Amino acid sequence: MTERRPLLIAGLLAACLPHPSRADAPAKPPPNLIRLDERWLTAGQPSAAWLATLKAQGIDAVLYLAPPTVGDALAAEPDILRDQGLLFVNVPVVWGHPSAADYRAFERQIRGWRAQQLSVFVHCQVNMRASVFSFLYRVTNEGAVPEEAWTAVSRVWTPSGPWKRLVQELLAEHGIVFDPF
Repeated sequence: MTERRPLLIAGLLAACLPHPSRADAPAKPPPNLIRLDERWLTAGQPSAAWLATLKAQGIDAVLYLAPPTVGDALAAEPDILRDQGLLFVNVPVVWGHPSAADYRAFERQIRGWRAQQLSVFVHCQVNMRASVFSFLYRVTNEGAVPEEAWTAVSRVWTPSGPWKRLVQELLAEHGIVFDPF
């Protein structure tokens, strides 16, 4: 029995050390990561490790579109971003009750950042809120062709219920005729 003890201890120590291939592996990208243009990314909830790489990826500002109380929110996100010198804003859009006011808060922030030519990362939990708000902004503020801009939304989901109504309402306010539903 005593002959096995050194091997057992060595095995336990090895199991506690980080595996070289895991320690050097890049942080896993968040779900539904989509590049809208050279200065705009959207995605679902990123990990803390991936958020810590944003400055190196050329991102200047982050807009989070879910309430900070949702289950997978990272309480340390503002600190992780601030430590990199990045701007951070949270517009807490309640999933079942998105509003024109929520969108307008998002729109004001993105408009300012785009005017400064900052690279932005917009995220929520799955990239549903982020894809819809980004679509609306690109179409109503930047003149993007709705059918082309919609492809980023359709890669993630097909909005329904209050999200469908919000898209229809905001497009109608701008006189844009487009019905992807």
